[in-house]
Amino acid sequence: MDNDIKKRSLELHLKHKGKISVESKIRIENSDDLSLAYSPGVAEPCLHIKDNKDDIYKYTSKGNMVAVITDGSAVLGLGNIGAEASLPVMEGKAILFKEFAGVDAFPICLKTQDTEEIINIIKNISVSFGGINLEDISSPKCVTIERRLKEELDIPVFHDDQHGTAIVSTAALINACRLTGKKLEDLEVVLVGTGAAGSSIARILKDIGIKHVYGVNIDGVVLKEKYDSYSFVLKELIDENILTIPNNLKEDSLKELMKNKDVFIGVSTKDIVSKEMIKSMNKDPFIFAMANPDPEISPKEALEAGAYIIGTGRSDYPNQINNVLAFPGIFRGALDSRAKKITDSMKLSAAKAIAYLLEDSELSREYIIPSPFDKRVSKAVSEEVMKEVKSKTK
Repeated sequence: MDNDIKKRSLELHLKHKGKISVESKIRIENSDDLSLAYSPGVAEPCLHIKDNKDDIYKYTSKGNMVAVITDGSAVLGLGNIGAEASLPVMEGKAILFKEFAGVDAFPICLKTQDTEEIINIIKNISVSFGGINLEDISSPKCVTIERRLKEELDIPVFHDDQHGTAIVSTAALINACRLTGKKLEDLEVVLVGTGAAGSSIARILKDIGIKHVYGVNIDGVVLKEKYDSYSFVLKELIDENILTIPNNLKEDSLKELMKNKDVFIGVSTKDIVSKEMIKSMNKDPFIFAMANPDPEISPKEALEAGAYIIGTGRSDYPNQINNVLAFPGIFRGALDSRAKKITDSMKLSAAKAIAYLLEDSELSREYIIPSPFDKRVSKAVSEEVMKEVKSKTK
């Protein structure tokens, strides 16, 4: 990260003492205002809600309020930095909800990293929120927490680190195929990183018709002989045939696996891919190197080695695969339609909405995904999510 950005960001946080504040929707200027907003008048909406709990959506902010919750165990590329140190990130996330979709969001940093404690805390505070956005919780714990909460709560729960990355990278891949004329079903994909984000990417790629997704993690290529050492998340990908297990691999290495493949998707760590590895792939490969802050290979090196399209998670390179394209619109649509869950079909609809926001004529090697500042994105995503919800409730 540029030292100037570090310095200016620290100064910004110091100047404003954080990035969010609570703003009243009404004015309190006299005793009548006070009587309506608080005692004694506030008793009336309380009694209505007591008689009909669903009225909480009519008389409070619940229907437009999302909790942004972390335990600080896997924050950005910083690792397990704890609850206190994670608050600036959660405040930032809350701003993005508001700025990009008009959703009010509140940061909550939990001083526990125990799975059951986290689940119970979230269940007990959920009454105040219309949705739960889980953030920066380590894998595979985050998968367990999200699954349990989706089963036990009646409001949408979404772990953005898993699904946001999957949705936006899928949108980018759809558009890479539109630009080049390649077919999704013909692509062979190497996926590096099989944790929370990687597992979600693998699943959505299967949902859009990609037949062969090969996995790599810290232990090398995903192979059946290593099955017993894998987390339950990875075991499920194997059991459900989401990941393809390579046959006759000469060497258990990323270098060997990348030969004659069409797509590289990385959610892992910097500098693990070389020019030689790109050159060994099929002609005009797509490279989505999304490790932050530094990608698995630099865009310059990837292009020099023959990559046709390169996308990263960074804003200073073309084709930024940024979760902000997905989560604001998804929650906007889910809240407005009173969805109880964010489903796989909603995620796929969101990916397609992001992709097809761009006309064929707009696509280029350096523009396969809309800008995070394209005001149309959140609206398009929310509308498709709402359509999907309505189609399932007919």
